Order: sequence, then C-alpha cells, then structure tokens
Amino acid sequence: MASGSGSSRGIHLIDLLSSIPGWLATFVLAMSPIFELRGAIPLAIGVYGIPPLEAYAISVVGNLVPVVLLLLFLEPVSRHLMRYRPCKAFFSWLFTRTYRNHVERHRKYGILALVFFVSLPLPVTGAWTGSAIAFIFGLRFREAFPAIAAGVLIAGAVVTASVVGAISLAFS
Repeated sequence: MASGSGSSRGIHLIDLLSSIPGWLATFVLAMSPIFELRGAIPLAIGVYGIPPLEAYAISVVGNLVPVVLLLLFLEPVSRHLMRYRPCKAFFSWLFTRTYRNHVERHRKYGILALVFFVSLPLPVTGAWTGSAIAFIFGLRFREAFPAIAAGVLIAGAVVTASVVGAISLAFS
C-alpha cells in the first residue's frame, strides 16, 4: 500500500511538471538558489526543447530577478533578524566565513573577482552567493549588480555552449 501511494504521488508530480509551460519552469528554476541558470538551461534545452538562445535569455533574466531583491533587501532584513540570538549566530558565522574565504581575491582583483566568481558554473558560485559577497563587502547596488549580471551572462553562455555541445556529441 505504501509503495503504491508513493508512485501515485510521483505520477501526480510528473503530471504537474508537464502541465507547466517550459519557459515558466525554466524561469522559476533559474531564480532558485540551488540550481540557478546552471540547472535551468539544461532543463529548458534538454527537457522542454526550448531553443538554446531562448533558454539562455529566459535563464539569465530569471537568475537576475532575485539578485535585485537580494542587493536591495539583504542588508535591512539581516539587520532586523540579527536582533534574535539564533539569527545573529547564523549571520555572524556566515559573514565571517564568507569574508575569510573571499577577502584576498576582493583585495587583489576588486569588482572583477565578483564577476569571475559568479561566472564559474560550479556549485555555490552563482548569483545568490555573489549577492551575499557583495553585501558582506559593502558594495553598492550600482557596483554589484553590473558585476553579478556580467558573471551571470558569462556563466549562461558557458552552460548553454556545454549543453548544446553535449547534445551534439550524444546525438551525432
């Protein structure tokens, strides 16, 4: 009985996912802090059959939406939450760790370090983490957003080219 109900839920999830337009699923996945455009572009091209340039554009825009919100609101929200002991402990740990891991690159390369960091299509190197780094180093929106956007554009191009190349190799 338990295995039947689990597979039933799986079928409903597949039905739900297949009922979402591909562009919307791509956009939402690109907004997520875990997958960002690194997961959205392969989904768009490989699963939904969206043309590569369209997948790239949807994913880049989707990945930049949370950046705007993070850059504008991370500071006031974290300041408010730090009034509570568990949040203060978490943010202190996060800020100390992030600062320690990125301070040398920031000192050496400045804003280019942020572009490079965001452009690497690896786990925990995307726009969300780049926004946190910009916040921790006190970068203003007008400095941080163009750097993060440039990194997202580069990462998107690398991921799109990789997916198109992998599909070409697999089906040629």
